[in-house]
Amino acid sequence: MGFSTLNPQPSTLNPVSHFSLELPTIQNWNCHSCSECCKQHGIFVSEDDKARIEQQEWTAEDGVPEGQPIFVKEGGLLGKSWYRLAHQPDGSCVFLDQTGLCRVHAKYGEPAKPLACRIYPYAFHPAGSKVAVSVRFSCPSVVQNLGQPVTDNRKEIRGYANQVVPANVRDAEPPELTPGTRLDWSDLMPAVEVLDSLLAADDVPVLIKLLRVLYWVGLIDQSKFDKLSGDRLAEFWNIIAQASTEAFGPETPLSEIAQPSRIGRSQFRLLAGQYARKDTYADDRSLRGRWRLLQMALTLTRGRGTVPAVQDCFREVPFDKLEQPFGNLPAEAEEMFTRYFRVKVQGMHFFGRPYYGVPFVEGVHSLVLVYPVVLWIARWLAASDDRTSLSKDDIVKAITIADHNHGYSPAFGTWGFRRRVRNLAQLGDIAKLCAWYGR
Repeated sequence: MGFSTLNPQPSTLNPVSHFSLELPTIQNWNCHSCSECCKQHGIFVSEDDKARIEQQEWTAEDGVPEGQPIFVKEGGLLGKSWYRLAHQPDGSCVFLDQTGLCRVHAKYGEPAKPLACRIYPYAFHPAGSKVAVSVRFSCPSVVQNLGQPVTDNRKEIRGYANQVVPANVRDAEPPELTPGTRLDWSDLMPAVEVLDSLLAADDVPVLIKLLRVLYWVGLIDQSKFDKLSGDRLAEFWNIIAQASTEAFGPETPLSEIAQPSRIGRSQFRLLAGQYARKDTYADDRSLRGRWRLLQMALTLTRGRGTVPAVQDCFREVPFDKLEQPFGNLPAEAEEMFTRYFRVKVQGMHFFGRPYYGVPFVEGVHSLVLVYPVVLWIARWLAASDDRTSLSKDDIVKAITIADHNHGYSPAFGTWGFRRRVRNLAQLGDIAKLCAWYGR
């Protein structure tokens, strides 16, 4: 039960005052009209949205070319059907004009836009007695923390939440901790809080924080919880957190961490290649397009020759270029990565129904993998420009590319993708990948 942007389901219940909101206190945001969200996402519309837009009677004089469909029907046949806004040939929303602005907004005002567009970049997820609010880092302004504190937008966010969060949200079943193990919300939420505290440490770089998180969640994966609950379980979360901070202190020699295994690197390239794709409904979904994707997957698996350019911002470069040291990360990277992970954790957007129904431990593994994925993509962007060091802009762009898919691409919820994450965890390669691409 996740109530995310771009595919919100308007609530038919009356949710007013039935839940409180937990906002990300470390995040700023205001829209800066960059229009990136209008160029890369599928915008699903409710029946009310569709009826309102149809009544607007868009014509060629309004900038919508004759013959250009406004909506595209999805689903049907044996299942439920729904509609999304159509895309222009370049993948942009049908209503995006040449200046990068929304035609609906310009002509009728912000309230006339589809609900999904108005809510973006906010997303709402069950969190026991509360609803946690997350934000999409596919928005460059979110990545760069531009604007006013999200907490200052509480009234506006509450209005959106009242439209998409059902009144029975507090009855949502808590996600699994590990496969087959499910705790009460009162026991699960302290684990989320300890995870956030590990990421909030300000005395070590983000790489050390992630190594601690992996150590901590590894201890959880090995433990049994049939006799632990309440204060004893809360104490356990903290005890193993302390063990993780002792295992990886500020002076941990990262250069001594082993290189990722050959199998792990192959699995990682496939995973990172999926993150790097711009998966929109304007993509070629013909047999020819699918054959091209298969060829890309085989090339990524082998890791020889050149990396296939999966979207226009990349150039084909030798795989070996992405494996060389790129030096220290830009000064801004530490803050951006830390805020990214903390907002995902605080917003409950890394496990359970908001994230493909995966258990807590698997969700943490997937979340930590975003770090080497972003650095791999950032290296590719730099290498495409014949550079051997990373800039702030590389990191910003790489995070927006990765988060376009993380938690939203249906492919990431498939058995194959989840199997890769589990394989990398079982091989012990996630920590090694973090260190390898962080150098």
